[in-house]
Amino acid sequence: MSILSKLRCITFDVTGTLIAYKGELGDYYCMAAKSIGLPCPDYKRVHEGFKLAYTEMAKKYPCFGYAAKMPNIVWWKTCVRDSFIRAGYDYDEETFEKVFRRIYSTFGSSAPYTIFPDSQPFLRWVHEKGLKVGIVSNAEYRYKDVILPALGLNQGTEWDFGVFSGLEGVEKPNPRIYEIALERAGNIAPEEVLHIGDSMRKDYLPAKGVGMHALLLDRFKTPDAIEWSKSGATVLPDLVSVQEWLTSQN
Repeated sequence: MSILSKLRCITFDVTGTLIAYKGELGDYYCMAAKSIGLPCPDYKRVHEGFKLAYTEMAKKYPCFGYAAKMPNIVWWKTCVRDSFIRAGYDYDEETFEKVFRRIYSTFGSSAPYTIFPDSQPFLRWVHEKGLKVGIVSNAEYRYKDVILPALGLNQGTEWDFGVFSGLEGVEKPNPRIYEIALERAGNIAPEEVLHIGDSMRKDYLPAKGVGMHALLLDRFKTPDAIEWSKSGATVLPDLVSVQEWLTSQN
């Protein structure tokens, strides 16, 4: 009996698993600056500034400010302003507002993302097999309402339910987010669910920790994948390989 026949649901991480970022962060910050006549900020400094600013905001106001009841746009405005300041760009309020609005609207659209060509066919195949499809993502409401639908990943056709950290107030690797997924799937047993993601810490370990099956995708040939395999995780390069694995495993 294949693993597939034991499953009632498959859940997925989003970024790095179903979709990917296009280009570099600096591309979008540069376009925003140029749109109001400013020179391009330095790519490396902006990228480093963003990493530090995002890490600090996520620590201070996790789940995009959920517990603090911070509006999504305020969370991102604080993060983006800090990114620029850390990179050495302390714009005046009016200038920053214009640059930020452009950045916020861009990242609230499908423009900076691309869908992997095997994502939609695989999700539909899972549905054809009679399984439920869930999304488990450290993302805010715009992924659910705007970005995924704009990329052709629609609730009802490609996926059935979603657990988004910005809407739930809990984020990976907290096992609770996977418990919520089990509840949304209809309170099914964890051993009837497979989770697919691209992070050992955020996807594989917590999903296994609540009793789910789990595997990791290595779409970008990360050096960590060797250690993932050594630790006993199933690591596959894409969803086509996952489909083959699911139908061949006993």
